[in-house]
Amino acid sequence: MRYTKYMNVPQNDLEWKKKLTPEQYAVLREKATDPPFVGTLVNNHETGEYMCAACGARLFSSATKFDSGSGWPSFYDPENKEAVELLEDASGGMQRTEVICKNCKSHLGHLFNDAFDQPTGQRFCINSTSLAFVPKK
Repeated sequence: MRYTKYMNVPQNDLEWKKKLTPEQYAVLREKATDPPFVGTLVNNHETGEYMCAACGARLFSSATKFDSGSGWPSFYDPENKEAVELLEDASGGMQRTEVICKNCKSHLGHLFNDAFDQPTGQRFCINSTSLAFVPKK
């Protein structure tokens, strides 16, 4: 399946439940988190693009992916800054920045300013379940 930004975005909760697997629904719509080190894309080193698993919007490039040791796919910059939205998140007794897909408002993960060895100093810590990978042809 080819992912594009223009896929049909469900308009209500019932449509989302039909479109997504239970695991995807929990992460993308209910803001759950993948367990560390078990996501299918944590150790992916192929060249390509990372898309929103919910709507297909292009989010990250393999060129900005790095091994943060955190257990989740990490990127130092989005492929297109307009594709993600950053929201303050004080849930769980922590002050964080949530990363969501701007196109469909799905939860992707969190942004941390602790990647001191990366060009931006930022770590977009993203759930594997939130992403679909499209290898470069």
